[in-house]
Amino acid sequence: MRNQRSDIAVIGGGPAGSKAAVLLAKEHSVTVIEEHSVSGLPVQCTGLVSDDVLDLSGVNVDILNSLYGANVHFPNDGMISVRSSKRKAVLIDRAELDRKMADAAQDAGAEYLYNTKYRSHVVSGSVKIDIGSELESDIIIGADGHRSLVSQSLGNNNAKEYVKGIQADVRYECDDQEMMNIYIGSDVAPGFFGWVLPFGEFTRVGLCCYSNEIPMGHLKTLIKKAGLENAEVKEKHCGMIPLGGRPRSYGERLLLIGDSAGQVKPISGGGLYPAFRSSYCLRDTVNEAFHNNDFSSERLGKYETRWKKEVGKELRNGYSLRKMYKKMDDKGLNEIFENVNRPSVRKVLDDINIDSPSDVVLPILMNIPVMMKAVPTFLKAVVRR
Repeated sequence: MRNQRSDIAVIGGGPAGSKAAVLLAKEHSVTVIEEHSVSGLPVQCTGLVSDDVLDLSGVNVDILNSLYGANVHFPNDGMISVRSSKRKAVLIDRAELDRKMADAAQDAGAEYLYNTKYRSHVVSGSVKIDIGSELESDIIIGADGHRSLVSQSLGNNNAKEYVKGIQADVRYECDDQEMMNIYIGSDVAPGFFGWVLPFGEFTRVGLCCYSNEIPMGHLKTLIKKAGLENAEVKEKHCGMIPLGGRPRSYGERLLLIGDSAGQVKPISGGGLYPAFRSSYCLRDTVNEAFHNNDFSSERLGKYETRWKKEVGKELRNGYSLRKMYKKMDDKGLNEIFENVNRPSVRKVLDDINIDSPSDVVLPILMNIPVMMKAVPTFLKAVVRR
């Protein structure tokens, strides 16, 4: 290893780690520890992002498809189609995004150590990190995902819950390349939802479900519901997503970013937007710590205050909606379908922002006829054990 000491050690070379690295490398020496041989693999993301996420990433990637709406399929086979004249999301190659962000961080001066595994660290005047040899730094940043060992070093710092995800790429070209399909219900995705995304010559089919479920069986059901049971499966990927946040995102000489910090949207499971927004809060906090030569937990705790001010409201609101959603059975979901299947509601849904989806709930409930019919369903969901 060429660099035995660095101002900052970032554990994890994914997009959250690389975004932090590119911002910090402008003023500090940064070493990124990545256990895989390249950033971006294995793929554990749908590749569905907003234009804002692309802007925040700081890199240019090929847009494989643009989406303008969604067909939402309910358990009773009812479907609501929402289509906008404005682009709502894009589909990209997530591996390409990760690689280019890592390249940008290296261009900014960060050093990446691939095929290198973080094992543990101790804080004693500085941070001593065990990566097979010893790397010393002033601050360690955990960007090592949902199983974050850096986060675990803070004690009981698990997310409120985890969902399992699985997706498959199949050789099938969707007729409508501008619409994604969302499936909800206990047979396809208990506790979350399934998706069918058109990537041109292939289609990505996937879902998330409760952590005590076996996602493979639900994937087979989803593929059949989507009419893709005869399509050839090219490859499959699986993973887990932490939801509901973690108790802490900081400690002595330690900060967490991305999934490691629980910065994940509870409704969609997406983590790039909150992580990228939070990275600027991390940069400012770290720069202040170096300026004052103070790396205490009290000093670094400003980071959590800052990032929660930036994205905390959406994450809290999203998790409140998630808790309500979890208490709904298929009958309740079908009642929601009956209530929102009307032009006035679809018009509101047309304006949804995938980075802050909870903002659409209040305008819907302000529609008096919908509110009067939906309130009993929501109340049952709230009080149901």
